[in-house]
Amino acid sequence: MTDDHDEPQVETDGGLTEDDVHTTAEVGEQYRATVYRDVDYEALEVAPETSEYPSTDGKWGFRKYDMPKVPKVSHLVGPSAIMLGASLGSGETMFWPTLVAQNGWGLYWAFWVGVITQFFINTEIQRWTIATGESIFRAFDRMNSIWPWFFLVAGFFHVGWPGWAAGASEVFAVWTGVVPREDWAIIGVVTMVLIWLSYQAGPILYNAIEKAQLILMIVAIFGAVVLAFIAGSVGQFANIPAGAVNFGALPQNMDIATFLGGLAYAGAGGYINLAQGIWAREKGYGMGTYQGRIKNPLRGAEPEEVHGGFTFEPTEKNLLRWKQWWKVTQQEHFLTFVVGLLVVATVAMTISAQYASGTDQGAINMWLDVIIPQLGALQQQLMYVVIFIALFSTQYAILEAFVRNSVDIIFEGYGRSAGWDLSRVFLGLLTLFTLWGILIIVAQFQQPWILLVIGAAIAGAMMWPYNALVTILNSTRLPEHTQPGWGRIIAMWWATGFFGYFTILLIGGVLNSPQAYGLSFPAFETTVGIVGSGPGGYALWVFALVVQIYTMYRSATGKMNASGTVDGADTARGFLS
Repeated sequence: MTDDHDEPQVETDGGLTEDDVHTTAEVGEQYRATVYRDVDYEALEVAPETSEYPSTDGKWGFRKYDMPKVPKVSHLVGPSAIMLGASLGSGETMFWPTLVAQNGWGLYWAFWVGVITQFFINTEIQRWTIATGESIFRAFDRMNSIWPWFFLVAGFFHVGWPGWAAGASEVFAVWTGVVPREDWAIIGVVTMVLIWLSYQAGPILYNAIEKAQLILMIVAIFGAVVLAFIAGSVGQFANIPAGAVNFGALPQNMDIATFLGGLAYAGAGGYINLAQGIWAREKGYGMGTYQGRIKNPLRGAEPEEVHGGFTFEPTEKNLLRWKQWWKVTQQEHFLTFVVGLLVVATVAMTISAQYASGTDQGAINMWLDVIIPQLGALQQQLMYVVIFIALFSTQYAILEAFVRNSVDIIFEGYGRSAGWDLSRVFLGLLTLFTLWGILIIVAQFQQPWILLVIGAAIAGAMMWPYNALVTILNSTRLPEHTQPGWGRIIAMWWATGFFGYFTILLIGGVLNSPQAYGLSFPAFETTVGIVGSGPGGYALWVFALVVQIYTMYRSATGKMNASGTVDGADTARGFLS
């Protein structure tokens, strides 16, 4: 693979040309699939323990290699499309339309704030991978080996139950009539099998889900745009501006678990977000270009090695390449993830607000039994298509993200040293998780809405610690030129405090809710205004404050201590860098 081309030599500052920074159109096209450049990892120089390179924390040194040239943003679309697919059937067509139908547009502020917050979270999770080629879990392992395993356990409680597959199957049964609604489990089994089989479509496992999700997202977004004009809910758009600026407003007696789930699912949420960096590595973003992709052993594909970490010398050429990689990465995530969510979710909310205002139904029943029967024939068919795709794409992405994250944790925590084959570990866990889903479906262990709520609440709760960890990681372990700018650090402080606040409310609600959970500890009551909490509740608030102060202190001092330590770092820096 070559980077040579015949484009005009446009000079940048320092005598470098565009050719030194950006790749050719031909090579850029290769990123539409995935790009892997094999290097002799063991022969590369180990980066010294200086301020110019990432901190090793005493573990696994980084090997030095040049930052690869940068393709166009249009060549990089993929990881965020998968994240969008994971989001549509959770928050965007389930939780948020239900919340708005039940409580009105006054909550819309929390939705768009949640989406923008997750934009910063997701791209900060990608930062470490783009700079080093490592997954976020390997980075967490550098900080403390307990963290990856903690997120693995929490992740199973978050997405270990195939609730979205059940929802998609029920929608499909009602829509097509191919089986009675009560026999949706048949379709559920077929759905899980089809997802497993889709991975056999090619030698590179990532490519299968990316292509499938891109197609599903295009159909879903197009369908949502059409619905906005024909579903008779256009008048609801007039209510959006007031709700969008209704900051901090929460309905009285609102269930905090449901609301925290909505916040987590203003995007994919929880364990799923942590896959963003691994998908970036599989795609070939930044230094991930030099990491092998997980191949399909059933297709006889030659394995590619996922090496240890990489780093680059902060030359002017590499700094310009880093700056441009960071720019196109943010553009890809914003244009795909943020815009896609705002379009589909807002349309879904207008429809639920128009046809199911004040509903007490769970999300699936709200769509199938309340909203769709009120629509015309054409609108019904299109609504079925959008809801089915939303739920199916979410289960697809959830299975992919759970397996992808868990395999990385298991492989890095044990399998690498034991000599395991990463591809076989992936295929094995993919098969086990698929069979687990089939077992749940066949056994008719119906997951009630409350378990989806609890799973979503866990998603929100686990985002609190990993937001803090990512903030500290990127501002203390990365060198000056790859650290987040002050604007992003402040955004991550907000994200940590945002999810910390609602997590404490959730914990207090759980400990003081005998009707739902069987035990009651009134001393741990927490209130929205903090004042009036129980003694244990105040202790929880103090703990949250300590976490927030610690996160802000560590990241701020890390940022200030790194200032001026790398010559030429200004080339790659900026307020939102």
